Amino acid sequence: MTLIKTKIGRRAFIRSTTLASGGLVLGFNWLASCKNKTEEEILAMPKEWFEMNSYLKIGDNGVVSIYTPNPEFGQNIRTSMPMIVAEELDINWKNVVVEQAPYHAEKYGMQFTGGSRGIMTRWEPLRMAGASARHMLVAAAAEAWQVPAEEITTENGVLYHKTSEKSAAYGEMASAAAKITIPEDVQLKEVRDFKIIGKSHKNVDAKRIVTGEPMFGLDYQKEGMLIAMIEHPPAFGMTLKSVDNSAAKAMPGIKDVVAIKSFKDGYEKGGFDTNAFPEIVAIVGNSTWEVLQAKKKLKVEWKPIAAYSETIAGFRGKETKNIPAGLESSASHKAKMEELSSRPGKIVREDGDPAKAFKNAAKVIERTYSAPFLAHNCMEPMNAFAHVEGDKAQIAAPIQIPSLIVPTIASGLGIPAENITMEMPRMGGGFGRKAYAHYVVEAALISQKVNAPVKLVYTREDDMTNGIYRPAYQATYRAALDQNNNLTALHVKAGGIPESPLFANRFPAGALDNYLAEEWSIDSNITIGAFRAPRSNFMAGAEQSFLDEVAEAAGKDPIHFRLDLLKRAKENPVGEQNDYDAERYAGVLELLREKSDWNQTPANVHRGVSAYFCHNSYAAHVLDIRMEEGKPVVEKVVCAIDCGIVVNPDAATNMAEGAITDGIGNAFFGELTFKDGVPQKTNFHQYQMIRMSDAPKEIEVHFVANEIAPTGMGEPPFPPIFGAVANALYKATGQRHYRQPFVTEKQIVG
Repeated sequence: MTLIKTKIGRRAFIRSTTLASGGLVLGFNWLASCKNKTEEEILAMPKEWFEMNSYLKIGDNGVVSIYTPNPEFGQNIRTSMPMIVAEELDINWKNVVVEQAPYHAEKYGMQFTGGSRGIMTRWEPLRMAGASARHMLVAAAAEAWQVPAEEITTENGVLYHKTSEKSAAYGEMASAAAKITIPEDVQLKEVRDFKIIGKSHKNVDAKRIVTGEPMFGLDYQKEGMLIAMIEHPPAFGMTLKSVDNSAAKAMPGIKDVVAIKSFKDGYEKGGFDTNAFPEIVAIVGNSTWEVLQAKKKLKVEWKPIAAYSETIAGFRGKETKNIPAGLESSASHKAKMEELSSRPGKIVREDGDPAKAFKNAAKVIERTYSAPFLAHNCMEPMNAFAHVEGDKAQIAAPIQIPSLIVPTIASGLGIPAENITMEMPRMGGGFGRKAYAHYVVEAALISQKVNAPVKLVYTREDDMTNGIYRPAYQATYRAALDQNNNLTALHVKAGGIPESPLFANRFPAGALDNYLAEEWSIDSNITIGAFRAPRSNFMAGAEQSFLDEVAEAAGKDPIHFRLDLLKRAKENPVGEQNDYDAERYAGVLELLREKSDWNQTPANVHRGVSAYFCHNSYAAHVLDIRMEEGKPVVEKVVCAIDCGIVVNPDAATNMAEGAITDGIGNAFFGELTFKDGVPQKTNFHQYQMIRMSDAPKEIEVHFVANEIAPTGMGEPPFPPIFGAVANALYKATGQRHYRQPFVTEKQIVG
């Protein structure tokens, strides 16, 4: 074991984990009635619980309950995070039960699920929580047995003193241990000593998921609860003018129809407060059916918005956003993007003398790539429960970042933020959409207005037409080759509506003497936001498609071409701002080449390769396509990933499989267009999602073995699949693909 001085410090750790002083702790969770019955039969529940810190409590019989601090939306952190705690606690995994922690900023900090940062940012605190509790148990045993603490060992939830042959289960020492002060330094295991981390463990919620037990926000029920639904403007660029609610209020079961304004005048929005429709009409009644029928009777007038600017206090500091008036259309978007892409952009990075390199080039390749707006389409539409009573509010909602919406709720309700309690049920999908929790604010304001507990439910049409969308993007790449077909310069100019997708310091920056990166953007009133691997989900496809075309022009194997560039970036990098590790990047490509048997392509199979770095991890794919009756069929995808230590291989594999399948679906079909501000697709009969017949028949996932602390996993496998699809399609059809979606969008050569 290694003595590691905590970076957080004892006092800060005590504050963040709210160490108990040895009292009885009663578990609280509105989903407590939904516990896995098999677990309850195997594990006799304790008569008393003793809280060691805010991450775990130990029962008098040795059962350990571990809280998962972050919200769960399918990445299986409700299994992986407790595994980290259990590893350092040295408990038998069979004796662990898992509970979802409620929102509590003082105990858990930012309970953020997104950006593939969950395991990465919790790695040290979770290990410390387990190791600290183990230290306290050892200290309690040492005092009880009057022996030196360093002579006590632990294994599977039992304390041992070899010399005296004394032993005790954790439960026997839990009460005394809870009174021990948290140590300044804690012993953390060496990676080689891990028994739980690195081994596959089944999803703790698997049985409840497959048997349909209540777990999700939509399952939430409370006595006296009313159902609410919304009516929002039919188009972006419009806002509420007036409402005639008389007919709707007269419908059976309807309690009220109210207009809601999400933000108070002058409120400075945070980065996740984005909401294109801050004024809505809510219908409140006894049942979903009755509210749906009343919604049809509403008579609402809408008016155009005026152009305005607002300050957003986001992660990168305060930014001014310009929101134009008008009803926007995809046709005009396309014209504006083509116009701006033809002009000089804002130079973000320049190495060497790109202009001279292009002037002296023997060959110049130039290609433009584009992608449309995308809807998230989480399988569980937006929903939120709220009960506001006086100056207190109880919330239960599927939400990715509760701490960032609490100030908005408090401002809207006019109550102290500390008076807001929040449960975080499992999300039926998120991918960034449920980071923008305006629906939670709406539910709270509706509850306050009608003075009753309310569950707000979006219809699929509400969800798909109410934003938040992946932006529309475009990127132009130029490559200069000399007479020997060596790549001498690269120029990328990227932009979008309403943001640029450019990452100027990512590969192949740093691998070329001459490199130029420019960007541009177009203001819009269409609401955009984070979408699985933001910006990377476009740039990876464009970049990797272009590199394949350049490799072909240079007469080089696509993987060998990339490895040559990475070798230069490793041995003699250009610039000091490169944000990737060339050795790790090359490592995933080398593992992929081996595992995919790259040089032995099966008969009638067409292969595409792609690799990308994002969210601190490296992912690469080889995708095999077979053409059947003119239709591309994905036979197999081989994936290699370097995400550091893999906590739960099954969960990590599942995330990669999901990302790959999701990416193929978006590459083939994903698209949302607008006409006069109106989204042209409202439900799945128009917005095609990937179907079973389109999914890969086989997916292999391989991990680079190392002892690097865990990095991102949920998002990194997603971006490179777009390039792998495009490159495989080229091999299959002889046609390069420059515009997404690849199946339905007419491709234009060059």
